Amino acid sequence: MEELVRTLPHLNAALNGLATVLLVLALWAIKSRRELLHKRLMFAALGVSGVFLVSYLTRLSLEGNKLFPRQDYPEIAFWGYLVLLGSHVLLAMTVPFLAGWAVWLGLSNQRAAHRRLVRWAYPIWLYVSLTGVLVYFMLYWWFVPLAK
Repeated sequence: MEELVRTLPHLNAALNGLATVLLVLALWAIKSRRELLHKRLMFAALGVSGVFLVSYLTRLSLEGNKLFPRQDYPEIAFWGYLVLLGSHVLLAMTVPFLAGWAVWLGLSNQRAAHRRLVRWAYPIWLYVSLTGVLVYFMLYWWFVPLAK
């Protein structure tokens, strides 16, 4: 179980990174008028994000929150992390609803409404995926507790 707890943060970051790549490719596909490819990439991003959510909640239930080592770094680093994390968490709570609504509009062929929604939903989802990777790097690579 301990090995799983150590592995999940890295898996979660990889899933967030993959979701980011899929979202960017899906945007390219729709801009290139490749609707079927766009649809497949968006469903892949949705699936990857779903696996991420299960993995993240598993890690959270097994280990709890990982805290920023505030005592080891300048206050500005902590506050920068907190702002990034806060925006990430607040927006992440909206993604399942926005993505689900966008999928429903797209599949029900309500293209105008789908486009209006994704003008907001897509950047939010992309931001959440990207900042998820940044939060990971901040907690596990850049701002690790210093040995005393």
